Amino acid sequence: MPTSKSHAGLSTPPAIYFSDVFGVAKADLEEYGAFNVSLVNDLPLFIDPFLLFHSSKPEYRALHEEIIRYMVFLRDKSIGGHLSEDHLKIWFMFPEVKENWLGFSKVGNKGRGLGMDFARSLTKNLTGVFRTFGNETVGEASHIEKLCLLDDGVGRDNISDFATNLLKRFLLEYTEAFAAKHVAAPHKMRVVVPKVSFNYKTEAWESRSYVLPFVNGEHIILTPIDLLTKDATWINQNDLFGQFSEIVDALDDGPLRVQLSGYFEEVLEEIRVRDEAKKAREVSDRQRRRKRRRRRRDTTQSQREEAIRSAIESFPQLLDYYVKWKEERGELAEAQADERVRSSERLFVSQVADLANRLRLTTSFYELQDGSYAEARQRALFLKSVIEDQDGWRTLWLDGMPIAKEADLHIMFRLTWCGTLMDVNREVNNGRGPADFVVSFGRLDKTVIEFKLASNSSLAKNLQNQTEIYQKAGNAQRKLKVIVYFSDEELATVNKVLHECGLDIDDDIILVDARSDNKKSASKATSHT
Repeated sequence: MPTSKSHAGLSTPPAIYFSDVFGVAKADLEEYGAFNVSLVNDLPLFIDPFLLFHSSKPEYRALHEEIIRYMVFLRDKSIGGHLSEDHLKIWFMFPEVKENWLGFSKVGNKGRGLGMDFARSLTKNLTGVFRTFGNETVGEASHIEKLCLLDDGVGRDNISDFATNLLKRFLLEYTEAFAAKHVAAPHKMRVVVPKVSFNYKTEAWESRSYVLPFVNGEHIILTPIDLLTKDATWINQNDLFGQFSEIVDALDDGPLRVQLSGYFEEVLEEIRVRDEAKKAREVSDRQRRRKRRRRRRDTTQSQREEAIRSAIESFPQLLDYYVKWKEERGELAEAQADERVRSSERLFVSQVADLANRLRLTTSFYELQDGSYAEARQRALFLKSVIEDQDGWRTLWLDGMPIAKEADLHIMFRLTWCGTLMDVNREVNNGRGPADFVVSFGRLDKTVIEFKLASNSSLAKNLQNQTEIYQKAGNAQRKLKVIVYFSDEELATVNKVLHECGLDIDDDIILVDARSDNKKSASKATSHT
């Protein structure tokens, strides 16, 4: 393992966040209420329109009403029919607002946006189950999130992109006002932004110009923290399906409640019988009897979800009652969003900055530049050293719990790695199976790196498959695997997996001990240091 050493002469930390790049005080961003985004990789946060609706700020509530107004415009155009592809492109299709550096891109800030598939799905929904959108009689207001509850081509990502586009004028003005006061003139530029304001008289989107923070050929958009959430909007499909029985039981419309309950149970039984019959054709008579007895007792999640979908399609008014149910619990939406965003801010901003600073001060991590396999491995060993020996393990824990999502680990390590002169890019599939990152310096050398959690249930399959794929391909390019474990149990499991895969001693595998101090034991991964 590399020996840590002092690098006090390396005076500046890597420029990862908006505050770093534009020389803005974090306190000024916090006082303004803006999230300090990374300008290296999207962070997994997004705008929840419900937070506009439930806000005590008149400006936010007015923004929510503007979103609904535009959706009603789209509903009317859809119901009116005769929409050409040009109409769909003008009114329904939007690029991702990548300049806010929020969303679901695993690398960088470039997403797909809202294309023709979304446009066709939305207009179909607005002439079908959501035909009454904007004219609901249950609940306080209409909600754009309602459109993703059946997930028929309009999912969470689409609603997030759509809401952000419809709020673009507000976000641009919000950013321009902050930049006027806090961003130096050399770091700003006047830019013309398309599709900012909709003119209902001409039925066309209009462009506007703004003076905005500008770097690497791109303007930046800031977002208020109190509009953001993580994982799911307050109104969401998983919640609807998970709370289905409770929502039905709470209906104040007695006849509808009875009809829905009866319909759901009848359909669920039909689905169970259908699935049993299908499986019965695939097994022997004895197995059939055993499986029938078991299946009669157990209902699978997929069967339940199919029955719920059928119930909603037959009784679409249930969606309005669900939305009302969520409105009545709106105060919890703000608390939940605030907790999720603050946790993300600690993990992806404060703790990543801490990890990067430890690497900068105690190792040569940010001095390595050539992008070769040897230096990528050296950098991974520096990371291991800081996490294990410099209290860096604390940056991988949040509120007393270790990171549970591998995607979060990927974001953290990418943000940390970005301070080098190397490019770090996502490699989806290069013929040898998916990889997490391809690290390169210029175009001369590339190193494939995978960051894995030992708790990943697919770790054994991943290691075995990739070993076989590389051996079969005969490819000389080496793949570096960094596996992080948080407990003695996880260490034992990963060592067992490595032994079964014949990888007990492999220089391409580096185990990183991220156990908390009070859980560390004398056991160490001696073969992979």
